Formats: sequence, structure tokens, C-alpha cells
Amino acid sequence: MEHHELREKEITVEGMTCASCARTVRTYLEGEGMSEVYVDVPKQKVSFRMLEGEDRLEKIMTGIDQLGYKVVRSESRSSWLTLRLKVLLSAILTAPLILQHLLHLVGSGIPGLDGPWIQFGLSLPVFMIGLHHFGLSAWSAIRRGTTNMDVLIILGSSAAFVYSCIGLWLQQPDYYFFETAASIITLVLLGNLLEDQALRGTTTAIDDLEEMEPRSARLWMGEGRVMDISPEDIRKGDRILVRTGEAFPVDGIVLDGQGDANESLLTGESAPVQKSVQARVFAGSILLNGHVIIQASVNPSETVFKQIIRLVKAAQSDRPPIQRLADRISAFFVPAVIIIALAAFLFGVYYMSLTPGHALMNAIAVLVISCPCAMGLATPTAVTVGLGRMTRKGLLIKGATTIELLANIRTIIFDKTGTLTTGQLKVRQIKAKTGMEAIVRSAIYQMELRSSHPVARALVAYLGNTYVDASHQVDSIEEIPGTGMTARDVEGRVLELKRDELDDREGYHLALFRNGEKIGHVALEDELRPEASDVIHQFKQRGFSCWLVSGDRQENADRVGELTGIDQVRGGQLPQDKFALIDQLQLDAPLAMVGDGINDAPALERASVGIAMAGATHTALQSARVALLEPNLKDLLHLFDISKLTVKTIRENLFWAFAYNIVAIPMAFLGFLNPMWGALFMAFSDLVVIGNSIRLKFRN
Repeated sequence: MEHHELREKEITVEGMTCASCARTVRTYLEGEGMSEVYVDVPKQKVSFRMLEGEDRLEKIMTGIDQLGYKVVRSESRSSWLTLRLKVLLSAILTAPLILQHLLHLVGSGIPGLDGPWIQFGLSLPVFMIGLHHFGLSAWSAIRRGTTNMDVLIILGSSAAFVYSCIGLWLQQPDYYFFETAASIITLVLLGNLLEDQALRGTTTAIDDLEEMEPRSARLWMGEGRVMDISPEDIRKGDRILVRTGEAFPVDGIVLDGQGDANESLLTGESAPVQKSVQARVFAGSILLNGHVIIQASVNPSETVFKQIIRLVKAAQSDRPPIQRLADRISAFFVPAVIIIALAAFLFGVYYMSLTPGHALMNAIAVLVISCPCAMGLATPTAVTVGLGRMTRKGLLIKGATTIELLANIRTIIFDKTGTLTTGQLKVRQIKAKTGMEAIVRSAIYQMELRSSHPVARALVAYLGNTYVDASHQVDSIEEIPGTGMTARDVEGRVLELKRDELDDREGYHLALFRNGEKIGHVALEDELRPEASDVIHQFKQRGFSCWLVSGDRQENADRVGELTGIDQVRGGQLPQDKFALIDQLQLDAPLAMVGDGINDAPALERASVGIAMAGATHTALQSARVALLEPNLKDLLHLFDISKLTVKTIRENLFWAFAYNIVAIPMAFLGFLNPMWGALFMAFSDLVVIGNSIRLKFRN
């Protein structure tokens, strides 16, 4: 029976050792129609989303096996021959051969180790380990008409070993290069192990998120009966019991009970949020007190929390333009290296008058030293570290391409309400007719004290504990939804507090009437975020051009522009006006748009990079490429700083990777580097790239 619902799958794949392996597996899965493919080499995990059923999954797993890797089935056990054990066994057997080789350089040696059969016996297990580790992947690549680094390793080690075996058959000591074959495999395996350990230092963002996932759930059976289940077994419509201190395992609606929830994981807001009947709850948030029964509104794979994890995975798997350039170069690089290695052999024999054995060592050195691991690692390691740093700052990125776009942006357009301002009103001024100040203030205070409207809360907070004497008391207070408040004073006169139609700016101004006569006026304004001015100042210091584009009236927009220091201010802009303005400005250079409302969605979608503020509408979040989890504009500075540093790190990595090959290949071609040292330097180049990426965690 086939499933027509899009489902996420995660499998364990052994044998992946580097970025080239990840690219091979990802390319295969995408070619089979899988979406949102994420390959985690250090954890040996592969996740993807698919439409087909289990029979289709088995075909996919078989295909990965045929690539030269091993998918761990539920009924199978992980291979006992781990990478660490392969390195240990190879090192024990290779060490005597390398030691003897080094001693020969100084005219010494260990008695007995020069025997060809002893060298053959020591190197054969190492060569078999190499065939097991690199051979399947290399053969799979060759069958598909492609190449990878494993092809170079197998060609180099096999050439040295087979040549040595021919020498053993012909009894020609000059043909013995068993230590070369063994050292190539051992040193490359050691490099893979060190690379694996170093890569673990880069994969923190998803690890941190997955650690927060609930591990269990209580299915409510009714009449006080519950059953412990895995969160993955929850289905839409199930009723789940959540107690104090537990995490909500799925998004849902509260059916019974109440309590306070900590939703900081999703919203960045640490203040508890009260949850009662019909309130929405989200997976990953914590019930701080009370207990509730919720009804799952989605399946576990579709929760907001899971969407965040998928967003981070997609961003880590995405390849920005700078990486796609490196990928294209790598695709031609391996065939080119094979041609260069063949040329090195012919050049050594015919122009340098070398023996075939020495010329072959030059060719093998070219093969080994040219492995493009460092080029393959240059971007993904930096992107992973950069994204991890962003995630810890509460910044969610849709695709690594966004990072490169952000690094090139020098123009930022800000919306006003909910972006530069908090979206919460505060009182700017209360005016009254001459001699009526106390009457106006006390009447407004008493009336709004009975209301829960945001405007009422702002007025009560502004007026504080206003003193009310007997002559200023009002009664018969009534709130008329959508209109305002009414009351009567001690003399029975009707008091009305409602919008000031003559001086209204998006409902921000109120008037107090007594028997139809206007006796007071309230001016309210959208509260400016406390950090807004400093953030704009810092952006301008860094050479950014900042714009304020708002649907509010021009004078309100101008006031916010004056307070924040933004020179380019456009008020009265409808959604289509914002869209057209961005279109026009983007003719010169890419730009970013920061907003939060439904009316910002077209502009966020149109901008090179749309950035949705914390608390933005669902439509705005869907349209943006970046989402802030915390309502703090300073995070925008972190966003641009980390993006710039990440792209800088990628460029540094690619420089070192290419520079290494530019220097090393000619040296190997001319015989200045033997294969053993080539393998060591190749591993070292990978560690340089990974180390530089890890440094991004702390760079400023």
C-alpha cells in the first residue's frame, strides 16, 4: 500500500567519510526524486522527504548500498570494522614499513624487515582494508562515469602495490614499494579520522535543536487512563496529556486544563504565556505549571519545531554560488589529475631519465596529493559553523545562498510598525480645555481602568494612580466594542472616549466628549524599540543605506525617521508601492527588507533577502528568507556580521585549498614529494580548512 503523504525518513549510512561522500549520496537521492536531502557525515545519518511507501524506501537504500556505502537496516548490526579500528590496524602494520624506509634514508635499517615476503605480508592486510574502505565508492563512481577522491586513492595505492607484487614475482628489489601502498592508505584513513573528529566540532546547530525535542508523550485514553508513546506515533486528532515541567510533544489546541508555557524556543520571548481552553500550543515549548489535555492539530513531522529543524538542515545542505563554482571545478579536477599523473610518469621516463619505478612514484604522488577533499570541505564546513552561530543567536536562514546574498547587501529597507516600533501604543500627550486638566485625566483613568484593550492599558500605565476626588468620580461605565468607552459624571452628564475623527492617524488619537463637547484630547504613538536608534546608527557607520518605508502617514514616518536617524523616509506606502520601490532600488544593487505584517509579504518576497521580525504573521514568515526568533533589532547586526564572516571564511578556505594544489602538484610532478609525504600533506590541508571553519565560531 502506497503512502501519498509527504513523509520524512532518516537512515544510518556507514562508510561516508568526507564532503565528497555527502555530495555523492545527496546527488543520488535528489536524482531519485527525494526532497530536503540532508547528509550528516559525522553522525552517519541521511534524512530526506519522500512520497512513496516502504517498498520505495528499500529500493533507495539498495541504491545507496550500490554507491559503495552501507545502509544499516533495523535488523542488521553496524559493522565491527569501524574507521577508528581500520586506522589502528593499518597503523600497526604500516609503522614498521615506514620506520624501515626512514632508517634507509640515514643508512640504517631493522634486520629482517627488508625481506620482500615480510613487506608483502605487512602491506597486504592494509591494502585489503583500503579496498574495503575506498574501493566500493571508487568503483561505483567509475561505473556511473564520474570520479571522486576515492578513485585517486585507489589508483595510487593499487599502482604501488601491484607494481611491488610484479617486482616480487620477478625478484627485482627496485620494484618494491610496499611501504608506499600501505602508507598512502594508512595516512589517508588517519586524515579521514581526524577530519571526522574535526567535523564534529562544526555540526552544532541541528544537534542543539534536536536535543530539545521531546522524547516521550502521554496519549490520553479517557477516564484517567494514559499510555506512554513515542512522539513519532502521535497522529493528528490524538489527545495528549502534558504535566508540569514537560515539553509539548506536538502542536495542538488545549481541550482541558490550564497553565503557563515557556515558548522562548519558538518566539524568543521568555515571559510565560498563559494557556487555557482553545489556546494554541507548540511542540518544544515547556509547561511551567498546571496540566492540560491537548488535541494534536498536526502530525509530529509537521510541527513548527520540525519545520525549524528542516529549515536549518535545508540551509546547511544548500550550496551558494561560490560553492557551486568549486563543485564545477572539482568535477573536472579529478580527471585532470589523472591526466597530469600519466604525464608525470611519461615525463619522468622520457625526459628525466628515471626508472619506471621512480617515475611511477611521481605519478602516484600526483594522484595522492591532489585529492580535492579540501575544496569539497571549504564551503560546507564554514556554512555549518556560520549557521550554528546564527541559530544560537535566534536567526533562522532559508538556504546557504542567503548567507552570500547578505554579505553583499548594503541597503536595508525597514517597515515601521512592529519593526522599528514595538507595535504597542504609548501615550505621547493628554490635552484638556483650560481649567479641566484634573477632570479629563481622572475621567479617562476611571473609564479605561475597566477595559482590557491595549489602548486602555497604555493610558492607565501613563496616568498611574491618578487621584480622584468625589467631584470627579464617574459611574455607569460601559465599553462599546469598536467604538470606545461611555460613562456619566456626578452631575449625570454623558462622557464619551472615542476616536478623534478630526485628528485621527490610524486610530492613534482619542477625544473625550462631555455631552457632545470635546473637552480633552489624547495623542498616542507606536512605541519605538529602545535599541532602534543605536542599531540604525551602527548600520550607517558600516556604510549601509537605511530606508524607512511605511503605510503610516508621512508625518508619523518622518517622526520615527528623525528619532532613529534614517534619512530616506517614505510614508503612505501601500503594499504595491513598497513592491515597486524595491523593484526600482534593486536595479542598482541587492537589498534587504525587514518587516512583520501581511502587507509586507510582497516586499519581503521581492527583496533580495526578506527578513521577518519575531512575531511576524505566517504570511510574512513564508515570504522571508530570514526569520528572527527574538524581537531585538540588534540581531540584525549579528545576522550581517556572521554572514560576512562566513563568506570571508569560505573564500579563505578555497584559497588555501587551491593554493595547496597549485604548489603541491608541480612538486609531486617533478619528484620533490614522494607519495607517503603527499598523503600526509593532503590530510593536513583538510585539517587546515576545517580548523579555519571552526575558528568562525569565535571570530568577530
